[in-house]
This record gives sequence, structure tokens and C-alpha cells, in this order.
Amino acid sequence: MKIDLRKFYQACNPGPLMAGNSEEQKYYVDFSTVRGANIIQELGRTISRLSPEKPTCQLFTGHIGCGKSTELQRLKADLEEQGFHVVYFESSQDLDMVDVDVTDIMLAIARQVSESLEAIKIRLKPRYFVQLFHEITEILQTPIEISEVGFSVGIAEITAKTKDSPKLHSQLRQYLEPRTNGILDAINRELFAPAIEKLKRIGKEGLVVIIDNLDRLDNSLKPTGRIQPEHLFVDRGEQLKRLNCHVVYTIPLVLIFSNALGRLTNRFGTDPKVLPMVPVQLRQGGNCQEGMDLLQQMVMARAFSDANLIERVDLITEVFDRPETLKRLCQVSGGHVRNLLGLLSRCLQREDPPLSRNCLEGVIRQRRNELALALTENEWDLLRQVTYQKSLRGEERYQILVHDLFVFEYRDQQGSWFDINPILAEAQEFQL
Repeated sequence: MKIDLRKFYQACNPGPLMAGNSEEQKYYVDFSTVRGANIIQELGRTISRLSPEKPTCQLFTGHIGCGKSTELQRLKADLEEQGFHVVYFESSQDLDMVDVDVTDIMLAIARQVSESLEAIKIRLKPRYFVQLFHEITEILQTPIEISEVGFSVGIAEITAKTKDSPKLHSQLRQYLEPRTNGILDAINRELFAPAIEKLKRIGKEGLVVIIDNLDRLDNSLKPTGRIQPEHLFVDRGEQLKRLNCHVVYTIPLVLIFSNALGRLTNRFGTDPKVLPMVPVQLRQGGNCQEGMDLLQQMVMARAFSDANLIERVDLITEVFDRPETLKRLCQVSGGHVRNLLGLLSRCLQREDPPLSRNCLEGVIRQRRNELALALTENEWDLLRQVTYQKSLRGEERYQILVHDLFVFEYRDQQGSWFDINPILAEAQEFQL
């Protein structure tokens, strides 16, 4: 079987796999057996089995690039198979992640839900928002209409006019902030309630909203002195959980390491679910063979999506000069999916398959140098401590080591444990 180079290059793009794309789904590998739990199954069961009628609000997080969006796409597909109407959207498309407040999130949800409903011929025109948009028109001095095209268009116009204008955004927020509870009530009463009723008439089980990319919120300070994630999900968490439908929020990983974690859990009445890395080694040392095998499957699925598992093993030398080169790629990635695909993409920029070990080692050295330049001697000491203790505590250490992917988190039967990014473990500075 001959490798299709153009298709392989495109398949190595580190972006999420879309549930509606049949070709991309051939690349999907289920890592739940080595990640400690099937988190997506847990989220889905909470919605479909434990509380199909009563609204639920769940929190989901993990290291950026570990595969959260791909897993949320799977959740969407699974719930749709069970009859739910699922609205999934990337919040970063609607919001300025440096400056977000509750009303921004509420309007983004209202817009995306309305747009999704309009696509299946369910058109709603909430009276509260008709009046609200008239008032906003006067404030922004810009005509905004809720026309026959749909309610979502009005919100889209507001978002477009204020996203790139800090002045207009500030004016809009000052107007909307005192009306937050009224907006929430209107969304529940005039949007979600009639929508769910109409969805059930056409045989749907209910409404689910999945808000991705809120884990990318900037850690900027709010006037209260709190960082933005704490302000939104702790101080304002009661409002975010009031939506009368099933909601899954992605949240910044920093909250797991924050002193505010207990308050966050109390606000939402649930523990955040964390998606860890795919283990390439065990807590006590030695390779995690199952994790390594699954990562190798992921790479080979992108090279030969139509081949079966046995055939892909036999085709490794079509992609790499020898099987050990593929194993080296998976091991040095640390089980970080985006890192692995990023390293592979760099190799493909340098030469065509079969990729040589020399090419891979050159890419590894380049990446190691990029990461090492950012580290101070004190931070190298912290990395040695993490490597020895296999643990990491505190928001400050998170900001230093986890946020920039110097340290990875894994899960096993004993719980979470941490280790240095394998690329950095080979750095000369770490050996001192």
C-alpha cells in the first residue's frame, strides 16, 4: 500500500477531529483505557442517564493540546445518536479571551443556540431581546434589527460591532451588567423553554450546549483583584450554572491548581473533570506499553486510514525508516497529542517518508532548544523536584511549569501524577 503524501500532510494538522467528518473519524483513537477514566462517557451519562429531564452543568478541562476538543466532538456525536439536539461552539470565535464577562458568554450561547435552531426551522423571537436590542441601538448608535432572517442575526451584529472596539464593548457591558439576571431569565423563559418544547415535539430528548475554548481565557486581573477565570467561574459561577438546559463548560486548568477550587466545586455542585496526557511511561518508571501502542496507532491511522490495525503495523516502514523511529517520536512527545503531531509535521517539512531517525532527532533538538530558552536555573530546580516527587502543588507552580508545557499530568489508579516534558528531560541543563 502506497502512502498518499498530500493526504498524510493534511492529516497531521494538530487541530481537533470533527465528529461530522467521516474521514477524520478514521484517525480517532480512544485513549480512555490509559487516561484513568472515560471522561467523555461520564459527561454523557450524567446527561442522558442520570438526569435526562433536569438541566445539568458540568466542567471539563485539561492541558491545551491534549485532545479536549476532539473528545468534546465525540461527546456531541454520542449525544446526537441518543436523540439530543447538541449545540457545540468554540467560544474564542465569539469572544475576546482577554476580556470576558458573564453577559458576553450568555449572549454567545443565545446566538449559537438560536442559529442552530434556525437551521432546523425552529425560529424564535424573544420579546425581551427585541426591547433590549432597541435600547442597545441607542447606546451604540447603530441600527440593529431582529428581522425575519432570525434572532441570531441581531446578536451576531452586536458581537461583530463590539468585539474589535474596546470602547463600544465597555459601553455595552456597562449597560448589560446590571441586567445580567434579567438576561438569564429571558434566555431560560423565552429561548430555552420554547426551544426544548419544540425539540421534543420533533422527537428530540432535549437541548445540550457545549462551550469549548473557555480554557483559553487570559489570566488578566479583574477590578476585584481576581484573575479572570476565578472571576467568571467562582465569583459568577452561580449565574453561569442557571441555564435551564444541559451545559458543558470548558474551564482553564489553572483553576484546578488554585485555592479557589473548593469554592468552584461548591458553586457548580460538581467536580471538574480533567483530561490528562496519554502516558508513555509509568509513575514508578519504565514504559507504559499500552499508551505507546495507542500513540503509534494514532500516527499510523493518519498515514493509512483505510488499513486495519495489523496492516498498519506492517506499513510502519513506509512512514519511518524503522519502527524504533516511530517509538522514539511517541516517547519524546510525552503523550501530548498536539506535541506529537507538531513534531511529526516538522519532520514532514524537512523530508518525505520514510522519515529518518536523523531527521527526527534534529526536530527534537530544535524543539528542546526553544523550550529551554525560557527556563531559569530556579525553574530547572523545580523541574527536578517534580521529576523526583511526581507531584505539583499550587497556582504559582502551575503558571511556571504546567501552562507552558514544561510539565505534563497523567492519571493512574492512584490518581494524578506529574513528570517533566520528556524533551526537556534530555537537556544538558536538567542533567546538572
